[in-house]
Amino acid sequence: MADYDVDLFIIGAGSGGVRAARIAAGYGAKVMLAEEFRVGGTCVIRGCVPKKLMVYASRFADAFADAEGFGWTLGSAAFDWSKLVAAKEKEITRLSAIYRANLEKAGITLIESRALVEDEHKVRLLADGRTISAKVILVATGAAPFLGPDVPGRELAITSNEIFDLKQQPKRILIVGGGYIAVEFGALLRRLGSEVTIALRGENILRGFDDDLRAALRDALSETGIVFKFENMPTRLEKKGEAISVTLAKGETLVVDQVLLATGRHPNTRGLGLEKLGVRLDGVGAVCVDPYSQSSVPSIYAVGDVTNRLALTPVAIREGHAFADTVFSGTARAIDHSNVPTAVFTTPELGTVGLTEAEARLKHAVVDVFQTQFRPLKATLSGRAEKVFMKIIVDGETDRVLGVHILGDDAGEMAQLLGIAVKMGATKADFDATTAVHPTSAEELVTLHSRRARYEQVKLDPGEAAALMDEERTS
Repeated sequence: MADYDVDLFIIGAGSGGVRAARIAAGYGAKVMLAEEFRVGGTCVIRGCVPKKLMVYASRFADAFADAEGFGWTLGSAAFDWSKLVAAKEKEITRLSAIYRANLEKAGITLIESRALVEDEHKVRLLADGRTISAKVILVATGAAPFLGPDVPGRELAITSNEIFDLKQQPKRILIVGGGYIAVEFGALLRRLGSEVTIALRGENILRGFDDDLRAALRDALSETGIVFKFENMPTRLEKKGEAISVTLAKGETLVVDQVLLATGRHPNTRGLGLEKLGVRLDGVGAVCVDPYSQSSVPSIYAVGDVTNRLALTPVAIREGHAFADTVFSGTARAIDHSNVPTAVFTTPELGTVGLTEAEARLKHAVVDVFQTQFRPLKATLSGRAEKVFMKIIVDGETDRVLGVHILGDDAGEMAQLLGIAVKMGATKADFDATTAVHPTSAEELVTLHSRRARYEQVKLDPGEAAALMDEERTS
């Protein structure tokens, strides 16, 4: 049996890599981990955590405005961007230090360097040129911002990596993209006082989410003053003094202080040396893996966003844990990527789990849809025109709940708990049999009895189906 410097070498100290390292070390493996930036990965350093802190900051604007309706008289309020950025930096530095300390306690060797894969059992460190041999290599390098079309002046724009550390808040910003990064930053910056325009290629935001939920969020964001430019992407960016002049595809010109490219993220595999070893990558550069996170090269595994399976931090953590169980404990464990709850931290907030209505109608013969929209209790005194939207998708044959979609305060918290019920196979009857907690918005989920629609697929016998196929072939 060959001797190796370490049992496991991990490239990337993000959520998936750190969890894999700690669990593997707990099984007695000798582990080395390389990170070229900061320990903690995208989520902790320039993703979920700092973003959520900024979302909290933005929501105080509503709290101050709503307070008067509840009898409060407040003085003038002022927001200081630099104080928020400094407080955010202090917190993520604290969290990164905790990650680092936990790695040290587990006996893991941390190398602060970029690492490249030399062969199926060797990794080269760029910081000092050393080559480390490993029985198993885990790629956990996450994803990086995708810059979109190479239009003139694109270098004037920033990505979600840079926006957290801007010295000044942009008073006018164009956000390019319609995904969760675009709408989250659009919502929080608007509440902090920026003029926000969102330009996107599609006809609506948040492709892949339930269509009714997308429409409800789009309308809610529009009511806050966000301006959408659908099917109208930038074609040119030019410097105009301290500002940026942006020409859109339909001929319109905007002058803004910043342009944020939020056109998605692609797996961060470029330059790692994977292709030359025969590690199979897909069309966007993701490492293709089997259910146990093993690549086409048996000694090389990958977890998290770099595999492009489901780009969520908790999923990366579970994949990293399952990898370590499989490889170092002898207990093969695959992760089920279905019915994973998720949230989009706009204001209003979006929470969802399970199938969309469109997905359900494709996969199930009979689909029942229950839906409601209402004004939350808080809005009755605040005078705010906000609405809560809820939708339950049910298999009309088995009564099993296939999906739940919510827009409103604490939708993410609700989605987390709903995820348990949907994962367990709860039925609509189970929801209906649950006593409501009153007064809450969530009680609507167990008192929603009016069916909005029922969809039944047309079932053809084999002879009818064959005749229809013949007709399509000859038409």
